[in-house]
Amino acid sequence: MAVIRLTKEFTFEAAHALEGYDGACRELHGHSYRLYVTVKGRPSECEEDPKQGMVVDFGVLKRIVNEQIVARLDHALVLRRTERTEPLVEALGSRFSNIVLCDWQPTCENLLSDFAARIAPRLPAGVTLHALRLYETATSYAEWYAEDNPDVR
Repeated sequence: MAVIRLTKEFTFEAAHALEGYDGACRELHGHSYRLYVTVKGRPSECEEDPKQGMVVDFGVLKRIVNEQIVARLDHALVLRRTERTEPLVEALGSRFSNIVLCDWQPTCENLLSDFAARIAPRLPAGVTLHALRLYETATSYAEWYAEDNPDVR
């Protein structure tokens, strides 16, 4: 059986600020993110398998990505954890509950690396993460490919 790639699109809204950045994105702002998740594998050939002919049920992929990415980041404020952000997080935290702190700058590129590390180990046996594409705006995106990142499986 041939190796097949499947792609599912996800969307979420999130705000961020790039602390220390020398451009406009140092200011608090939001994006309507579009995430494309591509996995690959061989479709099941087992006649008794209710998923015969599938690499993975799209519903399974949807559950994994919604749990690991969308539910965590949708309508969140994503900030890098630093001494300078602590007072801001404390002030905002008394009013807003969905503040996500990370140990890296929340750029499109770094988000993809985080997403790959969260998604890849949760995929069913025989299914691997092939690629991720994250649109930050309608015309700007970053991509992650497994072939470029052999340490993520």
